Amino acid sequence: MVKNGHEAIPEIQYVPPAAGAVGVEVMPIAELRRRLHHHGVPEGAQDAEGAGRAQRPDFHLLLTVEQGLLWHMIDFADYAVTDSTWLWVRPGQVQRFGDLSAATGTLVLFQPDFLDPATATDVRLDDPFGRTLWQITGEDAPALHRALDHLAHEYGTTHLPTPTRSAILQRLLAVLLLRLTHLSAPVGTLPTEHAETFQRFRAAVETGFTQARDVGHYARVLGYSPRTLTRAALAAAGVGAKEFIDRRVVLEAKRLLAHGEEPVAGIGARLGFLDTSNFVKYFVQRAGATPAAFRSRYRTARAAG
Repeated sequence: MVKNGHEAIPEIQYVPPAAGAVGVEVMPIAELRRRLHHHGVPEGAQDAEGAGRAQRPDFHLLLTVEQGLLWHMIDFADYAVTDSTWLWVRPGQVQRFGDLSAATGTLVLFQPDFLDPATATDVRLDDPFGRTLWQITGEDAPALHRALDHLAHEYGTTHLPTPTRSAILQRLLAVLLLRLTHLSAPVGTLPTEHAETFQRFRAAVETGFTQARDVGHYARVLGYSPRTLTRAALAAAGVGAKEFIDRRVVLEAKRLLAHGEEPVAGIGARLGFLDTSNFVKYFVQRAGATPAAFRSRYRTARAAG
């Protein structure tokens, strides 16, 4: 990726900050492997368990495979990407690549503000709970690949003025994402009362989980009873309201441990724990490992903190 006229140094050894002058980058997986090698990441380190340290990019990453199988970790869940799947990593999520030599395919990296506002709304670009994996079948698969091929072709056309090229790429990316998100399965038969309640609860947790971990707080803020929030969470997410809150806290703790430099005490304080030992106990009960042990799994280059 070109940034300020130079190829950007990858944030964590191998994935460049998405953007450059036109706000988007399209590259084959082979190019990512080349950059890995250029920045000193050996081929033997690019496997499912040791593809370098985890990353938390501030850009969007769309990935599809043409041949082979590529494992990709997103927020500590492993996804198998094949020629019938598309994967979308959103800003703030923690990710790590598997063995890049096992597949051919394409990456599309783009800045959060690259799309026009109307398209961003249509594809739910800013939704932190947006879908991660799509299984594509039938005539939708070649249609998506045609859209991707057109985007890749225009990305490789560099003789146009930058504003013109950026406008073309913006519209072609919009076509690709609109096609992809149009394939999303319907929410299902969740009763409207539960769906609306859960969406409000989920949004409140997203903004408040570092300050409050008790269901009663969210019930007071939203004007529901704790029992109503629990029923809505069970219907929509399969877990009670308290478990939903705890899972969000633990996810953020895992993200910070896997990617950031902050010590365990600082992470605990950031997540609202006044005492480090209470944070460690809370994390162990829900993650099955101490924060330091969890961090060591994703910090291959340095000791656990």
